[in-house]
Amino acid sequence: MLKGFRDFMMRGNVVDMAVGVVIGAAFTAVVTGFVSAFLTPLVGVVVGAAGDFSSYKAEIAGVKFPYGQFLNVLIAFFMTAAVLYFCIVLPITKATARYMPKKPAAPKRPCPECLTEIPVAARRCSACTAHVEPLTVSVGF
Repeated sequence: MLKGFRDFMMRGNVVDMAVGVVIGAAFTAVVTGFVSAFLTPLVGVVVGAAGDFSSYKAEIAGVKFPYGQFLNVLIAFFMTAAVLYFCIVLPITKATARYMPKKPAAPKRPCPECLTEIPVAARRCSACTAHVEPLTVSVGF
């Protein structure tokens, strides 16, 4: 029983997932700190509310709606998403495109039976399994 548990815990994907969760939690703290230390005060400068809207409330028929708390969370969410996109996703996407270019796609042709796109050199269609004669490319001068 314990051997099975040990084997489960030592699988690569479980350990990788655990490391990812820990790194994600640490990264969340970094992004949250950046947003609260730099971006939230900038919002306060722009709107003149010191970046804290928690005191904003509306009252309808004697019921208070603290919409300021929601505004704080919403602004923090959008700023966090912007930081992640512009500082992490966009640079990694550009670096991936630059250093790991995609291989060009193999030329395709339609299967004469089902019209599924198949490679030019295919002898059998992967969709309908029909026998297909490979195309020969002739160079004429």
